[in-house]
Amino acid sequence: MKPELKKFLRAKAHTLKPVVLTGQHGLSPAVLQEVELALDHHELIKVRLNAGDRNERKAMTERLCESTGADLIQAIGHIVTIYRKPKR
Repeated sequence: MKPELKKFLRAKAHTLKPVVLTGQHGLSPAVLQEVELALDHHELIKVRLNAGDRNERKAMTERLCESTGADLIQAIGHIVTIYRKPKR
């Protein structure tokens, strides 16, 4: 992904609220399905990861991007912004 596009998407995501929240069970199949649906509808979404430490959040972010085919745009604290090109 080009840096200019990433910068544009970060700016566009600034006003967004998290659409998907992970619970105590982490990235369950139901949560991954909700992320898939949200990406199909919005392309650019924020996800709140309720994980204990930084390493756990990083692992969850990598798994989330890998399983959905999305690109990581930004990760600040517990909030992760991801983007996936529309399937047309």
